[in-house]
Amino acid sequence: MTIGSSMSSGYCSLDEDLEDCFFTAKTSFFRSAPSKVPAKNVSQTVEEEKPEPPTVQEIKQRIEKYNTKVTNCLLMKLNDDGTYTGFIKVHLKLRRPVTVPAGIRPQSIYDALKEVNLADMTDKRTSFYLPLDAIKQLHISSTTTVSEVIQGLLKKFMVVDNPQKFALFKEMRKDGQVLLQKLPLTECPLYLRLLAGPDTNVLSFVLKENETGEVEWDAFSIPELQNFLMILDKEEKEKIQQVQRKYEKFKQRLQQTL
Repeated sequence: MTIGSSMSSGYCSLDEDLEDCFFTAKTSFFRSAPSKVPAKNVSQTVEEEKPEPPTVQEIKQRIEKYNTKVTNCLLMKLNDDGTYTGFIKVHLKLRRPVTVPAGIRPQSIYDALKEVNLADMTDKRTSFYLPLDAIKQLHISSTTTVSEVIQGLLKKFMVVDNPQKFALFKEMRKDGQVLLQKLPLTECPLYLRLLAGPDTNVLSFVLKENETGEVEWDAFSIPELQNFLMILDKEEKEKIQQVQRKYEKFKQRLQQTL
């Protein structure tokens, strides 16, 4: 797996869990209380039958069609064994700081080729925010899974956090809305890219925190927990100032009216 381009964002949040289904980014989400009375006009979810895997000939035709739409030379290539390789772009939209080794030089091409793990060279750790909404370009195989994509990205930037803290989403746009769906770890992103075509407006991939609803604090290091406390303390002070300014304006208006 090879990776190109720059890096992405950060901040701590205790949002409700992101369900493994579609949702629109324009909607506010609140956990509703469980209802014992079934809602009217609600269709039940029916488990879809999995389609048959495509044949090598079908894959070949799809790749040829895909390559005719490519404008940046990032073509897909079919191998003799029926597998194929190509490129995907991953948007990094991380709100929390990540943990990396302290005092380690950036990874060189030699380190990447020799698969040298620089993170093992020191026990010192530090936390920082990755640049906001950067894009990573990955060259992967049709057999590369979501789990391998996540691990490859973390290894590239020497992030030592548990890969289970992160999740890969597919992002689509429809009728002016942004739709996100969390991908299972066994999914193969390159096949999704092949089906959708090279247009990233139709389909793109996003790396986010794996929100499960229940925060496993034991999985975080001491520097991470300290950073979370600092962030929450800062947010609390800002919120208090906002409320104070709001009611100070109300007080001024009341006094002017009187």
